[in-house]
Amino acid sequence: QLQFVESGGGLVQPGGSLRLSCVASGFSLDYYDIGWFRQAPRKEREGVSCIKSNGGRTNYADSVKGRFTISRDNAKNMVYLQMNSLKPEDTAVYYCVACDLWELAPLGSWGQGTQVTVSS
Repeated sequence: QLQFVESGGGLVQPGGSLRLSCVASGFSLDYYDIGWFRQAPRKEREGVSCIKSNGGRTNYADSVKGRFTISRDNAKNMVYLQMNSLKPEDTAVYYCVACDLWELAPLGSWGQGTQVTVSS
């Protein structure tokens, strides 16, 4: 079972930036498309972004296009999410999960996530 540990969340003002990190535990990321998903209070989980196993393709939710950038470093077994121009509606717990690149759908298990709060 694929396990991830997410970090990098926190409290940031609107318009600010955060960089989330996700490290894989006990397996190599090399063969998996990996994505970031989020869940806001009283809302369903939604796909944010997904990156192909070799980093060659990415997909983003319309709500974050132009503001968020997903990347990965397979040598370090890490996936990142650079979040710029943050908005209050980006407030959520963010999770790293194996994903279907084109459907932006989760395919694996969920970890503890990291809380992102955008507020003045």
